[in-house]
Amino acid sequence: MGFAIKKDNVTKLTAMPRPVSDRIMTMRLPLCKDNLATIISVYAPTMTNPDENKEAFFNQLVSVLSGIPRTDKLLLIEDFNARIERENNKWPLVMGKRGIGKCNSNGELLLALCSEFDLIVTNTVFKQKDERNDILVPDIVI
Repeated sequence: MGFAIKKDNVTKLTAMPRPVSDRIMTMRLPLCKDNLATIISVYAPTMTNPDENKEAFFNQLVSVLSGIPRTDKLLLIEDFNARIERENNKWPLVMGKRGIGKCNSNGELLLALCSEFDLIVTNTVFKQKDERNDILVPDIVI
């Protein structure tokens, strides 16, 4: 896991990207007018992992998200190995009406995390091309 950064932008970073674990990495980028963005790249355990591994991952991610300054713009990206269904009645503030398939346990953990941190699963807001229907879960943005 890692970030690809243009050489010109490396000198602008407030700190080098930080690996939290083999599944989570963070990076802070300067924006205009003294604003900062935090990007978190994640790769969640697959559905075949024991529940305790998945819960440990999500607990670690909660810890990382809790430490991000509220003034930062936040982008949480990568693969959550989750499915979230089309029906957003239970989660109208964290997803649109474009989920895929039936919600799995990783999907429930993801939606609860999004609810806790006021995040939205952006790929459920916009219609995707048909060939994307086999993709597990979308990027998240605040």
